[in-house]
Amino acid sequence: MLVHIPAILTPEEVRATRAVLDAGRWIDGRGSAGHMASSVKANQEADLTDPPVRAQSDFISRALSSNARFTAGVLPARICPPSFNRYAGGQHYGTHSDAALLCFSEAQASRWVRTDLAATLFLAAPQDYDGGELVIEDTFGPTKVKLPAGDVVVYPASSRHRVEPVTRGTRIASFIWLQSLVRDDAHRRLLYELDGTIMRLNQAMPGSKDVAELVGVYHNLLRMWSDT
Repeated sequence: MLVHIPAILTPEEVRATRAVLDAGRWIDGRGSAGHMASSVKANQEADLTDPPVRAQSDFISRALSSNARFTAGVLPARICPPSFNRYAGGQHYGTHSDAALLCFSEAQASRWVRTDLAATLFLAAPQDYDGGELVIEDTFGPTKVKLPAGDVVVYPASSRHRVEPVTRGTRIASFIWLQSLVRDDAHRRLLYELDGTIMRLNQAMPGSKDVAELVGVYHNLLRMWSDT
């Protein structure tokens, strides 16, 4: 399931994030890739050890966690610290698969995250660069994604994907890996669709007994499928 979530960040928040990144240090992106992926990766990544950059990463984590549509689509159990990448001058990331498990530091301890989902938060306006589409190979064929700055796309981390070469301008984005409370993508899709239906019916029929019963069905399915 691909979920497009508009306006995770406001235009002002996008500008503030870009100001921090523009002033920060960028390093070779191949350093964070595995052996196979590094051979097809050509980009730069912001140095997360730089305190202002890490503070911006934490800000994005909070913005994601406070967004109701993101929560409904992801059902997040763990969110890896958001990272940032930059593509320019023909840089690209060839077709690859993400690692199934990632380890990151949290409160002086290491923690493993199962990468059920990946997310890309676009930080450059699509008219500011050519190319740079995120291409996700899902069950219905390749899907090209190039969103307004501040928008997020969430997709299964198990899918093969790539970033097309950037032939003009600069593409800047944040990328995030997520572990969901519900491991199975088909189950997450059903819960997301049911949640959306409940929200619409509740607006049309506030206080409806039938809507309340649907809420019970939703939570019983979540109880059945969740993995905490």
